[in-house]
Amino acid sequence: MKSVCVFLGANMGSNPIYAEQVQVLGQALAQRGLTCIYGGSDSGLMKLLADSALAAGGQVIGVTVQALKDKEIYHSGLTKLHVVQSMHERKALMAELSDGFIAYPGGIGTFEEFFEVYTWAKLGFHQKPCGLLNINGYYDAMDRLLDKAEQEGFLSSEDQKLLLRADSPAGMLDQMSDFYGLQSHM
Repeated sequence: MKSVCVFLGANMGSNPIYAEQVQVLGQALAQRGLTCIYGGSDSGLMKLLADSALAAGGQVIGVTVQALKDKEIYHSGLTKLHVVQSMHERKALMAELSDGFIAYPGGIGTFEEFFEVYTWAKLGFHQKPCGLLNINGYYDAMDRLLDKAEQEGFLSSEDQKLLLRADSPAGMLDQMSDFYGLQSHM
């Protein structure tokens, strides 16, 4: 595993733990030599993730759309910034550049981006780990929703097993690393 895409909020959230832990995640990615792939924003948790990874000596690649770049809502100090024309192109490029995907706390954009790559894993379009980083119990309700979908016959237990879950950055990155270790033995 060489790169990890993090989907997360362009806002800070209401609890300071989200800002604290996203910085831990950025530092952990850099310390493990993993390139951070994210949406390229220069605001909220997205900015903190990029800044912390860069400050720890890591590589950070942003992927944004021209319309957002035109509004100057992008990070100008990244290792590399890709500018594409549409959100569809953005998500496709982020997926192509990444060896794994983490949903950090965020809003509807985070959910939409993450569920797309999770769906692609379920359909066999990629064999990359997808994980919910459950800081401060943020994804507890999501887990209940997925359990309900399984109980009601809309999601299989195999689909559920595709999803990694952790409550700390180190725990998530360890699971992702283990995923690749297990994959190489299959």
